[in-house]
Amino acid sequence: MNNMKNTNTNTKLILLHPYIQKQGSSNRLWLLAFISLFTIAFLVTLIYTRESTSITTATSSIIASSSTPVSGFGSAPLPATVINTLLHYAAKSNETYHMPYSDLKPISDVLRKCSSPCNFLIFGLTQETLLWKALNHNGRTVFIDENRYYAAYIEEKHPEIDAYDVQYTTKRSEMKELIASAKEQVGNECKPVQNLLFSDCKLGLNDLPNHVYEVDWDVILVDGPRGDWPDAPGRMSAIFTAGVLARSKKGGNPKTHVFVHDFFGEVEKVCGNEFLCKENLVEASYTMGHYVLEKMDESSVQYCKSSGASSST
Repeated sequence: MNNMKNTNTNTKLILLHPYIQKQGSSNRLWLLAFISLFTIAFLVTLIYTRESTSITTATSSIIASSSTPVSGFGSAPLPATVINTLLHYAAKSNETYHMPYSDLKPISDVLRKCSSPCNFLIFGLTQETLLWKALNHNGRTVFIDENRYYAAYIEEKHPEIDAYDVQYTTKRSEMKELIASAKEQVGNECKPVQNLLFSDCKLGLNDLPNHVYEVDWDVILVDGPRGDWPDAPGRMSAIFTAGVLARSKKGGNPKTHVFVHDFFGEVEKVCGNEFLCKENLVEASYTMGHYVLEKMDESSVQYCKSSGASSST
């Protein structure tokens, strides 16, 4: 009987022993699972971090390489063949009021010789708007137009175009009175060297965007506003403003090329002689006047060096 009891006791111990082993194995399995999950999470994090770093590095390389000039692109000037092609097709345009090649070429030549970046200001949104933007590759090209709706339309259709509208207060029929008033105020509000933003000169445009007055413009083209009838604004203010901007430069090239289109018009020729000056006229055709003005001292009180300028010319 004692042997039986001992056997039963041993059996009970044997039955309990596997339970203890199973419990210990379960704990080890949970520990192993936890370590495995931690290891996997660590590896995933490591791989993701390395891939993110690689992507960032690759992106930076792409951005850097895209800003590097590559054979005629980037900061390099347009090839002559591209310029000649643009001029050829622009001159062959079917648009009624497009510029002929003889008017496009002088402006293009000046832009090609202009130091980069070239600052180009244009009064008037015309058929040549996209051409001017393209020819002044890598430069700053700004357009000023009288029609705010058309300026907004152009900017929406061509986001690369920088256009602003301005309200002209002049009338073509008032040209002589406006010229006389400017000459009377040449030592005050209508000085040849000034910041027109703070001027009340009747011929000066003082409501352009502020930065327009701060830029040292290298080339200015007057091809607007309209002047086909007596109450049209005419180009008196545009020509006067171009002259002041050219003479008031603070830096950059001391010379400014000013082109006046439709040079056969009375306003264009008379105001050109009065405010851009005959001595600065380097080239003229029936349709285009080309002036080169130099910056002047801020104490200057006369537009032209010679006294030959006259509104009757």
